[in-house]
Amino acid sequence: MQTLLVIFMVAAAIATLAVLARGIIIMARGQDVTGEQSNRMMSMRVGLQALAIVFIVILFLINRPG
Repeated sequence: MQTLLVIFMVAAAIATLAVLARGIIIMARGQDVTGEQSNRMMSMRVGLQALAIVFIVILFLINRPG
């Protein structure tokens, strides 16, 4: 169970990094005049970060002594 949670946590962290990089590239190109894509990327990044944090909290709860 712990191994699976660690895999999910790493996958969520990598996905967060990928979305962050894509958002930076979109902003750097200057093609997103309305900011719609940037806002969508930021929302996805925040959601993925929250998911990674949930996995971390579950791991801490599972490994708690007692």
